[in-house]
Amino acid sequence: MNRVRSLRNRLAFLFFAVTALALAVVVFVFLPQLETKIEQQKLHDLRATAQRDAPQLRTLMGKPVTAKHVDDTVRMISDRTNSRVTLLGIQQSTRDSERRFYVISDSNQTSAVAPNWSLATRALDQQHPSAGAAVVARHQGEVAVPLYYAGAPGWIAVFSRDFGDASQAVHLVRERLLVASAVALLVALVGGWLVASRSARRVTRLERAARSVAAGRPVDPLPVEADDELGRLTRAFNEMQEQLARVDGARREFIATASHALRTPIFSLGGFVELLQDEQLDEATRAEFLRTMSEQIERLQKLAVDLLDLSRLDAGSLDVEHETVDLGELAGAVSAEFQPTLHTHRTRLRLRIPDTPVEAVADRERVIQIMRILLDNALRHTPEGTPVTVIAARQNGMAELTVRDKGPGVAPGVQGQVFERFFTVDTARGSGLGLAIAKELAERMEGQIALKSRPGVTAFTLVLPAATDGHDA
Repeated sequence: MNRVRSLRNRLAFLFFAVTALALAVVVFVFLPQLETKIEQQKLHDLRATAQRDAPQLRTLMGKPVTAKHVDDTVRMISDRTNSRVTLLGIQQSTRDSERRFYVISDSNQTSAVAPNWSLATRALDQQHPSAGAAVVARHQGEVAVPLYYAGAPGWIAVFSRDFGDASQAVHLVRERLLVASAVALLVALVGGWLVASRSARRVTRLERAARSVAAGRPVDPLPVEADDELGRLTRAFNEMQEQLARVDGARREFIATASHALRTPIFSLGGFVELLQDEQLDEATRAEFLRTMSEQIERLQKLAVDLLDLSRLDAGSLDVEHETVDLGELAGAVSAEFQPTLHTHRTRLRLRIPDTPVEAVADRERVIQIMRILLDNALRHTPEGTPVTVIAARQNGMAELTVRDKGPGVAPGVQGQVFERFFTVDTARGSGLGLAIAKELAERMEGQIALKSRPGVTAFTLVLPAATDGHDA
């Protein structure tokens, strides 16, 4: 049952079935139609021949001619038209209206096939009798043309021709096609099986690699054999595996960093609590211990908030509002919050905010959170005293908020990874969650965060949809 359900066998069977169906349509549909079309074309030619040569027999009517002369004329026309010519006389019954026919002359008197009397009757009943009547029966075409004398039908000339060559030709084509069909089916089966085997082998390789990755086992990059759907899938799998490897490495590093980040302040707090229990401490030392404890608590709080935000983003439970906010106003408010940190860092913060509002459609609290992350990132990863500039502006119909510093910059090799979770160039200064959270929050607000960095200048820009009633800066 597994063999029947395998992709290889199903693809091979599909190749075989499609080829068989196409050949069956040709053999059983197109070939009979071809035979019919050939016979109809031959009948059309025979009709034209009869209408052209039959009038020559009309010249014999009403003249004192011998039977031999009539027979010679009929045979001459038969030889010229390559047809059997039968000249029929018409006998009208006196008791009823039924017509009867008798043979006057026949170019093939040895034939045992009797003339088609019904065709002669149809020829006389035509709306235009001079056109005659035609029929194909048993691979033989017949055309009956009435010959008029003194306004009444006197004779009927019947032209008949064997159409067996058309049937033989189609039969020969059918035989050759059946042989070719057998070969084509064999080739389709073998070729389909080979192609399907190759595709199935590639799919099986992908399946095994996926199972290994799911089991946590490392897998070498799979070879991309062709630029087709499976090739693109293999390339995407390799990229996914690389991404997973980076994420897994960052996760391991984050666990180590978070463990250290949690353990250090907790142990520190425990030690300070024991020291504070000593009643002989002077007030200056006690105040220093309390200040250090406050810093450790703040660090723990930030790590806990980042982890909580990340969890809510993954769960889809973080709500984002869409309202009109003034980025310039928010930039001023957040900058004021950071004044103590800026003073400690001995950093001068410059605000470049236009006189007119820079209005965007976004969530006010999330924009504030992103700006806090960008300012905190600029202060953590630059030396003390590094100038920082916050810019609010409108560009190309979008509202932008930029935090730019003149620090050492971000190395080109890691600029594409700074927004990945748990990635940080300095584990001692961050958990690697801030920029990842900021990026996801921006995308939830239908915006984005762009990074431009070179030695001496690093700029993170939050780009948001501008409010429709805003003003250009």
